[in-house]
Amino acid sequence: MSTTIVGPDGRPRCRWCGAAPEFFAYHDSEWGFPVDDDRRLFEKLSLESFQSGLSWRTILAKRENFRAAFHGFDFERVARFTDRDVSRLLADQGIVRHRGKIEAVINNARQAGELVKREGSLAAFVWRYEPDPAQLAAPQSASTSAASIALSKDLKKQGWKFVGPTTVYAFMQAMGLINDHVEDCAIRAEVERARQSFSRPGR
Repeated sequence: MSTTIVGPDGRPRCRWCGAAPEFFAYHDSEWGFPVDDDRRLFEKLSLESFQSGLSWRTILAKRENFRAAFHGFDFERVARFTDRDVSRLLADQGIVRHRGKIEAVINNARQAGELVKREGSLAAFVWRYEPDPAQLAAPQSASTSAASIALSKDLKKQGWKFVGPTTVYAFMQAMGLINDHVEDCAIRAEVERARQSFSRPGR
């Protein structure tokens, strides 16, 4: 089976983005492009934890609702959520109403605040786990990696929840720590140029 699908402009894209019309814009403008904004990094880790057991299409369709419910994933604000906020979120039909995942995001917001105090930024910490491209499997041929296992283990040791190696690997794919666009994808070269010009935080 081909690893690509023809996009609306006739150029090849990673096959997965043909699963839903809204995936093309996400694939072309976000997925794999490097990110150093702490709030976006926290948002993505949170959304990946909500995705566990669900499809990314479900989460992407609800992303704006999640942003509204969690104050734009400002982790300093989310860290101050109380039981009343948990009840509010469990009643919010616009998001995934899973108590364990909601409580995990609040817990992780508190851990993110502590991490920033120690490390300077979430971005500086996360980007330490950028793997050497030579050590990676072929694009999209794996669901975990040595780097995602190591980052997952470190986050869990610090008290984070719902951050298993597969969740962390999907986060690394999306946030540009690796370029997992397949070789023939038209966007792969764009992502690679963005990664080459990207200033790694904390270095």
